[in-house]
Amino acid sequence: MIAVAALIVLLPFAGAVAGLLGSRWPRGGSRTEENDLRANRRAAWIAVSSAAGALAATVWLAVQAAGSDGSGEFFWGELLPGSAEGTLTVIETGGLPISVGLQVDGLSVLTAILVTVVALAVQVYSVGYLRGDSRFPSYSAFISLFTSAMLLVVFAADLLVLYVGWEIMGLCSYLLIGHWWEDRANSRAAVKAFLVTRLGDVAFLFGIFTLGFAAGSFRIDDVIAADLPAGTLVLATMLLLGGVAGKSAQVPLQTWLPDAMAGPTPISALIHAATMVAAGIFIVARLFPVFPQPTLDVLGVLAAIGMLGAALAAFAQDDLKRILAYSTISQLAYMAAALAAGSPDAAIFHLVSHGAFKALLFLCAGAVIHHVGSNLLSHMGGLRRAMPITFWTMTVGFAALMGLPPTSGFFSKDAVILALEHSTSPIRLLLYGSALITVGVTGAYAVRAWLRTFFGEPHVQALPEPEPGTAHVFDGREAPRTMVWPIGLLAVPALLLGFLGLADMDWLSAATSLAVVLLGAAIVYASWRGAPQSDPARLLGPFRAPCEQAFYVDRAYAALVARPILALARGVVRTDTHVVDGAVRGSGRMTMRLSAFARLAQNGNAQLYVTGLLAGILLIAVGAVVWG
Repeated sequence: MIAVAALIVLLPFAGAVAGLLGSRWPRGGSRTEENDLRANRRAAWIAVSSAAGALAATVWLAVQAAGSDGSGEFFWGELLPGSAEGTLTVIETGGLPISVGLQVDGLSVLTAILVTVVALAVQVYSVGYLRGDSRFPSYSAFISLFTSAMLLVVFAADLLVLYVGWEIMGLCSYLLIGHWWEDRANSRAAVKAFLVTRLGDVAFLFGIFTLGFAAGSFRIDDVIAADLPAGTLVLATMLLLGGVAGKSAQVPLQTWLPDAMAGPTPISALIHAATMVAAGIFIVARLFPVFPQPTLDVLGVLAAIGMLGAALAAFAQDDLKRILAYSTISQLAYMAAALAAGSPDAAIFHLVSHGAFKALLFLCAGAVIHHVGSNLLSHMGGLRRAMPITFWTMTVGFAALMGLPPTSGFFSKDAVILALEHSTSPIRLLLYGSALITVGVTGAYAVRAWLRTFFGEPHVQALPEPEPGTAHVFDGREAPRTMVWPIGLLAVPALLLGFLGLADMDWLSAATSLAVVLLGAAIVYASWRGAPQSDPARLLGPFRAPCEQAFYVDRAYAALVARPILALARGVVRTDTHVVDGAVRGSGRMTMRLSAFARLAQNGNAQLYVTGLLAGILLIAVGAVVWG
C-alpha cells in the first residue's frame, strides 16, 4: 500500500514536470496561435491524465484498505483499524533524523479521495474555462504540483516531510491566484494570500520543532506516542494553530481568502474547497491526540467567532464568489468547532462533505459568471431557464450548504451539531449556540444568493468581447461540456455522500437544526417575495455596512499592522538614505577636499619642488644649529 501511496503523490508531480517541459515544444519551434493551441491541448491531456491516474490509484488503495481487516467497512475515521507505514529513506541531519516516509490510514485515504476527485474535476473544467489562454500549460502544471503537495501532506509520516508539502502548497496558491497578474487586484490578492499564510507558517514551523525535539523524533507516530509535559504540548499546539489559522482561513488570519476570489474560479474550487483550506483541519485531526484541552478551547473560541461572523459577512456581499468565500470560512469554523468539542470524526465527515458541495458551488458560480460576465448578484437574475443544468446542480450545492435532506450537508452538519451538543468542553454552550445561530444565517444567505442568481428579472445584456487575460464569456445557454461534466460529477457526492453516515443520525438534533435553517430561509424568501427587485440583505438594517466590510477587520489590520510597518519601512529608508548613505557620501566629500589640499604640493611645477626642497634643507640646518 505504501508503494501505491507513493505513486499517488508522484503522478501529479510527474504531470507538473511534463506539463511545464513537454507542452511548450510546438512543432516548428515558433510561437504562433496554432502552436499555442496545440501546446494547450497537450498540457490539458497531461494534466487530466495524471489527475485521473492519481484518482484511480487512490480508489484502488481505498478498496484494498477497506478490506484489509476483513470487515470491508468504510467510514470516516475508521477506514483502517491501524495504519501502514513505510520509510523510503532516512536523512541524517547531525541531530534528529528526517524519516522520508508515507503513512496510509483511514484519514489519509479518505482525504486523498476528496483531493483527487476535486483536482480531476478542476483540471477538466479548466480546459473550457481557460480556453485560448496562452499560459494554460503553466496553469495546469501548477494545479498538478499543488495536488501533489496536498497529497504529500495527507500521506506524510514525518512532520518535516509534511511541512515540505505544506510550503509548496503556499507557493502554488500564490502562483495560481495571481494567474492573471496583469490585473492589479489579482496580483495584490496573491501577495496578500502568500504573506498572511506565511505569517501563520512561521508559527507552524516552530510548533513542529517544539514537538519534534521534545519527542526526540519528527515521525508523527512517535510524536503522538511520546509522553510530553503539558506545558510543552500547550506551547507546541498553540504554535501549530498559527499555521492552521493561516491555511484554513480562520480568525484572526482569515482576511486573505475573500480577496483570493480575484483569481480564476477553478482555483477557488481547488484551494478553497478541497485542498489548502482543508489542510489546517486535517493537521489538527492527524495530531489530535497531542492537542490538550486548553488549546482546543482556544480553537473553539476562534471557531465560534469565525463561523457566525463569516456567515453574517456572506449575507451582506453582492459578489457571488465572495459569498462562497465567506461561506467557506464559516464552514471550516464548523469543522474546527467539532475538533474543539472532541470529535475529529465529525470534523472529517463535514470536511469531505463540504469539499464536494463547495467545489460544486464554485464551479457552478464560474459557469454563471461566464454567462453573465460579472461576479455581482445585482447583474444576475432569471438564469434558471437559460442555464438549466447549472441551475439544478447549483441548487443541489446550496441545499447541501444549508443542510437540507437528503444532501450530504444534512448528515455532516448534524454530525457536527450533535458533537457540540454532547461535548464535555467547558465552552460547549458557546459552540452550540454559535453553531445553531449560524445554521439560520447560512440558510438566509444561501437562499438569498440562489434567488438573486436564478429568479427574478434577468439582467444579462449583450456583452463586449472580453479583454485579453480575462475569462471568456460564452454566447450559448450553457457552458462547454468540459465545464458541465465536472459540475455533474460533483453533484453526485454532494447529493448522496451523507448516506454513509445515516446509521449515526440523531433525528431530534437534525430536526432542530433543520427547523432553524428553514426559518432563516423563510425569512429571506418572504422578504424577497414582497419586493423581488430589492436585496434581502436589507434585513440586516444598520448592521449591513459592518457585515459587508467583514466587521472592518481589514481596516484594523491596515491601521494596526500595515501602516506602522510601512511607516517603519519609510523610516528605515530615510535612515539609510540620510544617515548611512549620508555618512558614506560625507566621507567621500571630505576625502575629496583633503585630496584637493594635498594636491597643492603635487601640481607638477618643478620650481615649486626645488623651492620646497631648499626650504626643507634650510629648516633642518637651522634646527641643527639651534638645538645642537
